[in-house]
Amino acid sequence: MSGVYARRAGRRIAVAAASAVLAGTSVLLTAPTAQAAPPTPVSAATARTYLGQLTERAEGSSTGYSRDKFPHWITQSGACNTREVVLKRDGTNVQQDSACAAVSGSWYSEYDGATWTAASDLDIDHVVALAEAWRSGASGWTTSQRQAFANDLSRPQLIAVTDNVNQAKSDLDPAEWMPSRTAYRCTYARMWVHVKHHWNLTVDSAEKSALQGVLNNC
Repeated sequence: MSGVYARRAGRRIAVAAASAVLAGTSVLLTAPTAQAAPPTPVSAATARTYLGQLTERAEGSSTGYSRDKFPHWITQSGACNTREVVLKRDGTNVQQDSACAAVSGSWYSEYDGATWTAASDLDIDHVVALAEAWRSGASGWTTSQRQAFANDLSRPQLIAVTDNVNQAKSDLDPAEWMPSRTAYRCTYARMWVHVKHHWNLTVDSAEKSALQGVLNNC
């Protein structure tokens, strides 16, 4: 955990605890009992089958990659873009203003178990990062295909998580990074394989081995 994140998390917990004492209530630092989420990924059994169907190939080059080649966040409905749709979907009691910006609510970050009450503390993670997709086959796609991938709400490709955690993950694959919250790793592996299979992306040997290890224990 970075020093900045630790300080921010500590301040928020302290404020919540102080408010609870004043109100005569207790603080529950646990996941909400009812939580919205990305589309449900395929089962572990199906993910193992899908993983076996993916083309195994050494990861390609990042040459030519730019986030601008994956247009996001596009308008989804009315004034709402993809980021705002995911914030609404993944949060609890989310209120939005007339421009669709989330002005209040609560978000539980599945990757690290932190709960936030300000949308500015959340990033929308591309489970399969854009740069990872580029190196796994998306370099040969059209801009339209890359836009669809970057804004995919139908597969478990987008999730609201703690911003610092998303930035630490960067464009790493499961051989290099997994959620610190071990209870979510099976779900994360299922999400990853589901997305790569749907979009016909390749896997490298280390990535495949890491995914097999997780899925075999789901």
